[in-house]
Amino acid sequence: MGMKLGAGGGGGKNAAFDENSEINVTPFVDVMLVLLIIFMVAAPLASVNVKVELPKSNANPEGNPNKPVFLSLQQNGKVYIGDNPIGSIEELGAKLEKEIPPEARDTARIYLRSDQTTQYRKVLELMNRLRDAGFYKVALVGEELVK
Repeated sequence: MGMKLGAGGGGGKNAAFDENSEINVTPFVDVMLVLLIIFMVAAPLASVNVKVELPKSNANPEGNPNKPVFLSLQQNGKVYIGDNPIGSIEELGAKLEKEIPPEARDTARIYLRSDQTTQYRKVLELMNRLRDAGFYKVALVGEELVK
């Protein structure tokens, strides 16, 4: 950066300064830090850690359509719905229909767990059976990597 000295041509009183074409990020950083502090303070308030003993109710709920169903596939090909084994993969649709009522089929989520050494072919066959039975919301379950 230089300045013009003298009265030589072209100027006005601001001609001695170069134009600054850089973006000033200081206000942006200030706003981000304020938002970070707000979220750090508000996040613990969003969870409830108070233990209470809830009163008993005589209400008869009509089932939970969002109740997750866990489907497990072992390496040897055995399939479980929750902790209950099913006889063969051909029975999967009928067994799931007993677990999930037809009106909840659109919102029911099936969590598919499989042994890491299971053949990919078996997992796809199981997923195809689910699709053929009308269950489209399938989530694959894995362990979180700890670094």
